[in-house]
Amino acid sequence: MAILEVNNVSIRYITGDFKDIGLKEFVMRKLTGNYHVTEFWADKDVTFSLERGEMLGIIGSNGAGKSTLLKAVSGIMVPTEGTIRRQGSIAALLELASGFDGELTVKENAYLRGAMLGYTRRFMDEKYDEIIAFAELKDFEERPFKQLSSGMKSRLAFSIACLVKPDILILDEVLSVGDGAFRKKSESKMHEVINSGATTILVSHSLEQVRQLCGKVLWLHKGRQVDYGTDVAGICDRYQQFLDGTLSIERAGE
Repeated sequence: MAILEVNNVSIRYITGDFKDIGLKEFVMRKLTGNYHVTEFWADKDVTFSLERGEMLGIIGSNGAGKSTLLKAVSGIMVPTEGTIRRQGSIAALLELASGFDGELTVKENAYLRGAMLGYTRRFMDEKYDEIIAFAELKDFEERPFKQLSSGMKSRLAFSIACLVKPDILILDEVLSVGDGAFRKKSESKMHEVINSGATTILVSHSLEQVRQLCGKVLWLHKGRQVDYGTDVAGICDRYQQFLDGTLSIERAGE
C-alpha cells in the first residue's frame, strides 16, 4: 500500500483588488457587479503515488508549481480539488529559515525546530549532539542564530529533519546549499534515509542529483503534469532538451 497518494490535485489562488480599493469601494463594486477577481491555478490535475522507501524528484522551471504542491503534500495547504492521502510523520524543509528565531541560540533553535516536528525533549536530548555534529556547528551552538550564514542555517535544518528519521521527508532545494563537502555528505545521508525506509520527495534544479538519488521523477510546467514515472534518465533527458530549446512542451508530454 502506498504511503503517499496524490490524486488529481489542483490548487487555485484567487486574487482581487479589495486591498487596493478599500471596504467602501468594495461594497459598491459588489452591488454594481463591477468587482472582479482573477483565478490562478498553481497546480492542475497532479497525480502520483509513493511506496515506503521510494524517492521522488520533482523538476520544472520557476513557476511550475513545485513548492505549492509540496505545501499541499505536507499539509500546510488544502487542495482546491483532488485528494492527498498520507501515512506516518512528515518532516518538510520548504523554507529553510522558517521555524527559527534569530534571537535564540543555535542550540535553542534546534530544540525549537524539533518541537515543531512533534519530538519530545527527551528525544531531542538523545539526538542533539548527533544533529550538531552532522551540521558541523559544534563551535556555534551558543551563538545567536541570526549570526549564522544561510548555509549554516540550512545545514542545521537538514540535520534535524534527516536525523529524526520521519516516515515522509520533503526537501525543497535543500541539497543545493552548503559547500561541496557538505553536499556530498548530505547526499550520502539521503541514501541512508531512503535505505532506512523513509519516503522522500526532493525538489531540485540539479538534474544530476535527481538522476543519482531518485527512483521516480515528476515533471511540472506551469502547474501542469508533463511527465511522471520511473524512467528517471529518460524524463530528465527530455526536460534538458526542453531547457535547451530542442523539444517543445507539447511534444514532451506525448
